[in-house]
Amino acid sequence: MVDNASSESSNQTNQNQQDPQVMSTQQVGKYTVKVINDKCIGAASCVAIAPGTFELNEQNIAEIISQTGDTPDMQLLGAQSCPTAAIIVTDNETGQQVWPVE
Repeated sequence: MVDNASSESSNQTNQNQQDPQVMSTQQVGKYTVKVINDKCIGAASCVAIAPGTFELNEQNIAEIISQTGDTPDMQLLGAQSCPTAAIIVTDNETGQQVWPVE
């Protein structure tokens, strides 16, 4: 029997390792949030607004930590607060990028 959660987690990890620009990705309910490593300057505005979703790692780069603790609106506001637009938010239902606006 295959544990689907472990399999998905493993696939997610492998996907992030294949693309060095994407620091972390995790579906967060209404949205999928991606942090682009190369663009993040560690301003931590996302962490201040949505601490249940974002944290800074040892290199002071934002990463996704959890689906719980923040509403989709707070996750979007956290992304919008990034001074370098290092956080991409995609609507899971439509597949459209919500932020930054293309």
